[in-house]
Amino acid sequence: MSKVILLNASPRANSNTKIVLEQCAREIEKEGVEAEIISLKGKNVLSCIACGKCAEKGNCILPDGLDEIIEKIRQADGFIPAAPVYFGTARGDIMSALQRIGKVSRGGDKFLDWMVGGPIAVARRGGVTLTLQEMSMFFTINNMILAGSTYWNMVIAGPEGTALEDEEGIDTIRLFAANVAKIIKKVRD
Repeated sequence: MSKVILLNASPRANSNTKIVLEQCAREIEKEGVEAEIISLKGKNVLSCIACGKCAEKGNCILPDGLDEIIEKIRQADGFIPAAPVYFGTARGDIMSALQRIGKVSRGGDKFLDWMVGGPIAVARRGGVTLTLQEMSMFFTINNMILAGSTYWNMVIAGPEGTALEDEEGIDTIRLFAANVAKIIKKVRD
């Protein structure tokens, strides 16, 4: 069965980002594709040091637990990273993770090639489009397929637990998630 890995970059246990990803996973599963949410919460994701060891070994040698996540992504057909916006851009740990995931793929078996997905940004107010642009670059440089929707993959939410109040944002995410699953099924046929 095809599978999508959804990566939650929020450090909070019951974050709006998690709520959005739960909606996303539900829509993916409705389309008959498995979805697994993985959290960066509690991890200290290190920045890539460009050591080149991933090209030699096929995995990242930095000892922070990201390599286990990379292995799950390697086995998947889709990938959706989601980040809260902090100070106008994506949290640093998600960008460090994306850079290392891309470096491992590009330096080795190119497991990201033709993988389907796209980024999601969750914010109280500003920086959403910049965050989406920043995260979207990961997809295009890694020969991935970006799924669309009827708007950008963003949800506006204030305090924890308010993400569902942005009905248009949630509808956009649901359509995006369904599209990810549908594209995976078409590409894998």
